[in-house]
Amino acid sequence: MAFVVDLTIIRCMDYCQIDNNRPADEPVIVCGSGIAGALLALRIARRGPVTLITKDGLGHSNTRYAQGGLAAAIAPGDSIDAHIQDTLAAGAGLCDASVVADLCAAGPDCVASLTRIGVAFDGAPGAPRLSLEGAHSAHRVVHSGGDATGRSIAEALVSAVRRNPAISSHEGHAVVEVLVRDGVARGVRSVGADGVMTAHVGRAVVLAAGGAGHLYPRTTNPLGATGDGVALAGRAGAALADLEFIQFHPTALALGANPLSLISEAVRGAGAVLRAADGSRLFTPDDDLDELGPRDRVARAIFRRARSDGADVTLDLSHLDPQQVHATFPTIVDICAGHGLDLARDPIPVSPAAHYAMGGVLSDLSGRSTVPGLFVIGECSSTGAHGANRLASNSLLEAAVMADRAGDLLVSDELLWPIGPHSAPVAPATPVAPGEGGFRDRLQEAMWTGAGLERDADGLHRAEARVAALGAPPSREDANLAYLAELTIAACRIRTESRGGHHRTDHPSPDPAQVHRIAWIGGRPDEIPVPHTRVAEEVTA
Repeated sequence: MAFVVDLTIIRCMDYCQIDNNRPADEPVIVCGSGIAGALLALRIARRGPVTLITKDGLGHSNTRYAQGGLAAAIAPGDSIDAHIQDTLAAGAGLCDASVVADLCAAGPDCVASLTRIGVAFDGAPGAPRLSLEGAHSAHRVVHSGGDATGRSIAEALVSAVRRNPAISSHEGHAVVEVLVRDGVARGVRSVGADGVMTAHVGRAVVLAAGGAGHLYPRTTNPLGATGDGVALAGRAGAALADLEFIQFHPTALALGANPLSLISEAVRGAGAVLRAADGSRLFTPDDDLDELGPRDRVARAIFRRARSDGADVTLDLSHLDPQQVHATFPTIVDICAGHGLDLARDPIPVSPAAHYAMGGVLSDLSGRSTVPGLFVIGECSSTGAHGANRLASNSLLEAAVMADRAGDLLVSDELLWPIGPHSAPVAPATPVAPGEGGFRDRLQEAMWTGAGLERDADGLHRAEARVAALGAPPSREDANLAYLAELTIAACRIRTESRGGHHRTDHPSPDPAQVHRIAWIGGRPDEIPVPHTRVAEEVTA
């Protein structure tokens, strides 16, 4: 019988209890130390021990590099309902409206919680300064240190984690397998820098391992963003979803090596304009798009114009107050100065770059995957909150809310799990044999040209063949990327329409018959229906 993903599984209408006989002093194992993993570790450390595993140093994650902030409807005149509507519209008909409502409603409390932990948001106490970002209808994004929000959050969380005696940190450990026994996640295996393999057993496993930006040769993600959490969960039998939806940030600095430095959307929110190689504005008043339009459309416009001109599109801030620019964006000013450019005066060459994966491990907003005992939170999850295209600055919000919701479950006396066909047979971890040099470069180029900002059937077929011909990956991270590349290409081929972050030039319009999500389990696709909403009707008409 084919596995069918039923929304009642993820929405938790019926439950079973697991881990009835687990020792109270057995730790929760948390893999990843960005905002999601660190917040969760702190939350559950109030009740019992935590084993925190991170393949780099504590806090080295996408969170640290987030220049943009956290979206929350806290301004006078703004509303949670407006935040919900903006999120649904950006998601192009594929958001789960109930998840979006829960997420946006939690925004104000999330800001307050991070403030209590020690994050100093810009503005007066109790009245943070708010910025405007693309596709938001109001100023509702809180920042810290101007454009250093991620670093401020990471530093506050790492400091709190290091002070907490209930958290045992294992830095420089790469998780290589989720240990599933009798259908329940019981622990993980990790390997340290010394090559020694260690088994960690606990009463639950939480993957907070970030995204997979290094599927592409141009990305804003740090080097560790190789899809580890999604690949680990998929091999453990968990359902994956929405893998075709990759958000390419429109404005990465088109200088230097991968990863590219991000030029935050807040720069365009402050008034920067995009210009073509001849100095003309990329968007005119007659266009139906401007600098703060949906990210997917702005990114494709930049991509197409740069390809047509054979030269980069640039950002221009020369009409703005230079002192204000330097004061508002100190991190970006320093990045540009390292390349001999003044952000306030010089044309800044920009390029779209892989930035965020809307897809990942299918879960609810509490992080419960389809494998009992296995939680997945943050970017490596797929809750339905982002749909086909994430609204700017909702990712830090989602990570923080998921950490809080998962924490509520993990500090309770009973760990409940939705009843349903949870997982496929567990695939054992595959030993990695050394492969040829240049493996990742070739994989990334295949993804960029065949499954990048613009896709079509021929390009996807070529990308599939190129990935299949790569041979043995030279590292575990490359094996994870190859695993996700194959599924991502397959998802792109199935979705024969254009929607959000997925654009097919051979199917350039959305198809009302495809208002569903695509889930994967055991390498086999199934459809997940999307709850009917007014916004879904509008974007698919």
